[in-house]
Amino acid sequence: MDTLFDKEEKKSGVNKGLLIGGLIGIVLIAIVVFIAMQRPSMSDQKAAVLADAVREDSPEFQEITKDIIIGTDPDKTVQSPNALNGSITMWITGNIRNKGSRTLNGLEVNAAVVDQFNQVLREKRVLVIPTQRELLGPGESIPITLSIDGFKREDDRANIRWKVTAIRSAQ
Repeated sequence: MDTLFDKEEKKSGVNKGLLIGGLIGIVLIAIVVFIAMQRPSMSDQKAAVLADAVREDSPEFQEITKDIIIGTDPDKTVQSPNALNGSITMWITGNIRNKGSRTLNGLEVNAAVVDQFNQVLREKRVLVIPTQRELLGPGESIPITLSIDGFKREDDRANIRWKVTAIRSAQ
């Protein structure tokens, strides 16, 4: 009968299982962060993709770029005011078409918003291939959408100009 009324003494201390689990979790997080830090940055990856690309100063560039057609889709191009700072953001939608006979495995384009006098208000350079798609074969098209922000309300956003700045072909 004495055993019924005896209180069990509870051990106070650290739960060893919880402590070991916490330490294992911290070590795993540290390993994941270390692996993520070893990856090259986006600018380094972009530079590696375009390392052997043909640029504007090359005669081959003119030959290849005449087969690249970029058009803006005015129905899907949207501008929206930003409530935080009063600036305007534009989402520009276009289509890139390869009408040539070469397969493209690297393509960088520049989109610029210009006023009525063709003065550039804002521009943005993006890597389209291989970021959005691995290759762009002959006769194929790819849609492109990008955002450019920082416009003022009084800016004259008259037109959008596309320009190929770097290109790399598989052949």
